[in-house]
Amino acid sequence: MPAPTDPVRTARLVLTPIGADDIHDLTLLYADPEVAYWTGPWTGRTVAAWTAAMTARWASDGVGKWMARDRADGSLVGRGGFTRIDLDGEAVLELGWVVRDARTGRGYATELGRAALTWAGTHHPELPIVAFTEVHNHASRAVMERLGMRPAGRIRREGLVEGRPGLHPDAPFALYRT
Repeated sequence: MPAPTDPVRTARLVLTPIGADDIHDLTLLYADPEVAYWTGPWTGRTVAAWTAAMTARWASDGVGKWMARDRADGSLVGRGGFTRIDLDGEAVLELGWVVRDARTGRGYATELGRAALTWAGTHHPELPIVAFTEVHNHASRAVMERLGMRPAGRIRREGLVEGRPGLHPDAPFALYRT
């Protein structure tokens, strides 16, 4: 069985655990105006702190987010994967993704999500998988449905995702489950 931190390869992507070497690419990703529309502004300091926290999560939880790069040329596609969170007293894996604006609409989020679900089935089959997004983010909700996830109500994101800015952290989010 591959180690949890081994690269994951799909038809078009290479997914590698986020680490300190990814700060530059993450800064570019979160400076993308279309990405910032959903995530809010990320400063260099925010990116560095989030990267350090994600690196620590890989070490403590055996799970985290990946950088997603094009297999053909190594260019940045986005980031995605899991964060282990407590959702109303239940330990779950929260699946999420961010794709650069220049790469949206090409199925990368779905491809990353499918790879993540397969990975979770191998490395953390005991944990339920959830995803959530702003209720009006129809593109992400469509990805969740393509991944076989089903609506499971609404939640408020505040307190679920540490150290991650957002435009409306206390707004209702659509919750999906596998």
